[in-house]
Amino acid sequence: MNKFDATGDIVEDIPHDEVTEFYSLKKIKSLKCHYNIIFGKRSNGKTYSVLEEAVKRYVKHGEQTAYLRRYREDFIGKRGQNLFASIAANDVISQLTDGKWTTVKYNASQWFFAKPDEKNPDKLTTASEPFCYGFSLSSMEHDKSVSYPKITTIIFDEFISRIGYLNNEFVTFMNCLSTIIRQRNNVTIYMLGNTVNKYCPYFKEMGLGHVEEMEPGKIDVYTYGNSGLKVAVERTINHNIEGRKSEVYFAFDNPSLNMITGGAWELDLYPHCPREFSDDDINYKFFLKFNDQILQGEFVCLDDCNFIYFHRKTGDIRHPERDLVFSDEYDPRPNHVRNIRRSSLKVCKRIGMFFRDEKVFYQDNDVGEVVRNYMQFCKTDVI
Repeated sequence: MNKFDATGDIVEDIPHDEVTEFYSLKKIKSLKCHYNIIFGKRSNGKTYSVLEEAVKRYVKHGEQTAYLRRYREDFIGKRGQNLFASIAANDVISQLTDGKWTTVKYNASQWFFAKPDEKNPDKLTTASEPFCYGFSLSSMEHDKSVSYPKITTIIFDEFISRIGYLNNEFVTFMNCLSTIIRQRNNVTIYMLGNTVNKYCPYFKEMGLGHVEEMEPGKIDVYTYGNSGLKVAVERTINHNIEGRKSEVYFAFDNPSLNMITGGAWELDLYPHCPREFSDDDINYKFFLKFNDQILQGEFVCLDDCNFIYFHRKTGDIRHPERDLVFSDEYDPRPNHVRNIRRSSLKVCKRIGMFFRDEKVFYQDNDVGEVVRNYMQFCKTDVI
């Protein structure tokens, strides 16, 4: 495990702990960081361990938890009612409260301890106050005027998305934290995710430059000058080393399924270059800067077909003052386009036609992922 400063240099080695059968918060909690980012294989106990921590903190200290998702639909109805079902089923609540409470009741974005009535088991006796509140980034405007002084744990579940992010989501996330934390400094934040998209904008926004190269079981700690801020990032190990019985259902020859069975980053299969061509066959070049990577796009014109080919660019863009450059950054120069879907340039419309006609090809699947994430950004970016 390594500790990095704001420049990305290693400043401290952190001893590695032993491998455990199921995920545990023990290692990352011992680092006492403000943010604890935990990502890896699906269904390895990440969410369970943090929800269990939330229950323990309420029973022992009376401290409440905020459960945060991107959309409210992610935790309402049956999803909300079942969130703590495994915790209750394992008698965690009953043991911690000496049988006073045995289960959890969900109501209106709040979770309460509860217990079936002795005379009427279908009826629940419910605690007077919630131990956990639900928040969604998409509806944070409704929560700004409310105070939550007893919340000391914030859980942002599924923060890594493959289907897209909210417009300016990181700032929305910061505003959400500000609403909950106010002027306090006793709040611990957990951000949980599966390896579904290594081009997650949170990594860039938080300066986490070593996430992609992390090995399972490692924890990196980032510091930010003299601010005192510390962010721990853990890529969980494949705790069940011998494999799970259910993995037989996902044994197809598809690289994307490695994310489910082994915790690898999920990648789609993208079409690679269909023909050999020379520089003379390239009609036009343009560039894409996204997630700290630079790609070169080329209009390839052959006798019997035309297509666009994306590949990595080695070095900087040589003529940024006149080359067409796509980027998620704001730039007033007319040849720099932030959102290809909203540009009035004819060449952007022509590129869009190639995408619609499925005439776009890629150097490899990683290059395809960069382009896909940029196009997803353009889809969700609204004025």
